Amino acid sequence: MTVTTAPASTEILTNRLASLRAERTELQTESLIVASGDAADRATNVEATIRLQLIDERIALIETEIEESGRRAHTDGVVSVGDVVTLDLGDGPETYLLGSVETAAVGIDVVTPASPLGRAILGAAVGETVTYKPRRGVTLTATVVSV
Repeated sequence: MTVTTAPASTEILTNRLASLRAERTELQTESLIVASGDAADRATNVEATIRLQLIDERIALIETEIEESGRRAHTDGVVSVGDVVTLDLGDGPETYLLGSVETAAVGIDVVTPASPLGRAILGAAVGETVTYKPRRGVTLTATVVSV
């Protein structure tokens, strides 16, 4: 199985960014806002405007993530954003990508850095066992098997 590494994560993000920009251009072309038309036409324009805003937000987030990924220092053996990490959550080893959902690849689950598990493993070294609270009253452990 091919897994995503930090440079490949940036490439995935760049490709998603290009795809979103193309989708935005297409949507903008299809939904030229016209002051005339019936209620259905006006409703379509409102829906298109909302979709454009959502795409713009995703574009901004990806641009920020690409920019930040270039500034992150990486230490071998320590979990960083963009790393593929193998964890033992108590049921044997499982492999995850620590990154945004935009960097998801086929065949590998994503743990976001802002999630309870993501916050716990970020900066952890191989062999380290961390604890995290997925919800109130529940504390779980995870051991970093490899990065």
